Amino acid sequence: MTVSGTAAAKAAVKAPPGPKPSEARAPAFAESVFKGNVPKEYTLQRCYTPADVAKHSSSHDCWVSYFGNVYDLTPLLAEYDGPLAQPIIDAGGTDITHWFDENTRQPRTHVDPLTGLEEIYCPWGRYIHVPPQGPESNWASNFVTPWWDDRRYFIGSFAKRTRKVTMLNLLTKQKDTLEVPVEETIEEIRARYLQLNAHAESYTWKRLGVILDMRKTLEENGVKDETEEFEKLGIDPDDHIPVIHLYFNDDLTEA
Repeated sequence: MTVSGTAAAKAAVKAPPGPKPSEARAPAFAESVFKGNVPKEYTLQRCYTPADVAKHSSSHDCWVSYFGNVYDLTPLLAEYDGPLAQPIIDAGGTDITHWFDENTRQPRTHVDPLTGLEEIYCPWGRYIHVPPQGPESNWASNFVTPWWDDRRYFIGSFAKRTRKVTMLNLLTKQKDTLEVPVEETIEEIRARYLQLNAHAESYTWKRLGVILDMRKTLEENGVKDETEEFEKLGIDPDDHIPVIHLYFNDDLTEA
C-alpha cells in the first residue's frame, strides 16, 4: 500500500470513544512502588483547567491531557526507570493531543527515510511502550495495554473553555478570583473555593441579590460569559469579571 493509501485507510478508521466521566478513578500504584514516591491523595474533579494540569509536571507528580481528557501518569512513571520515561516527564503538565493521530487516537506515525518503514513519530524521543526500531534485548513487551489506551490513568475531563469569576465575602470583605471550567456547577466552583475559605459551605451564594442554584453552571444561573464580546471590542475582560456575593449564614461548618 502506498503512503497516501495508508493515510486514507487511517482516515477511514473510526476513533474509539473516550472514557466516560464515571470511569474516572483515583490513581493506583503497584505494590512494588516505594511508598515515599507515592504523592498525596487528592479529590477527583469532573473537569480540570489548563492551570490545574500545569501544576503537575514532575516525575513524581505527572498529569497530561489529550483528546479532551486528563490523565495522571504518575503511577506509570513510578514503575518505569530510564530514558523512555523522560519524554513523558518533559511533557508533564501540558496537552499532548498532537502526539496522536486524530482519527485512530494512536501515536502518530511516519515513514523513516532511512529504512522506508512506517514507525511511531517521536521527535521528542522514544517513550514508554513505543517499540524500538530494531531488536533490543531489554525491550519489555509484557504490558497488556499501552498507557495511552489505559483508562486506569483517567482522572477527569479537560475543560472545553474557562472563565473567571470573583467571590466577594461580605463578612470579611475578602475578594478572590478563580478561573473555572465553563462546565462546572456553582457547587463545583464552591469546592474549588474551599481551598481559600474552609467555611465556604456556611455562606449563601448570590448574584445581584438572587440566590444561585448550586446545581447549575454560571451560564445556567444567568451569569453570561462575555469574555469573547469584550475581546472583540478591545476591552480587557479582566476589568469586567462577574462577582458573586457570599452571605454568611451564622451556622459555621467545621473546617
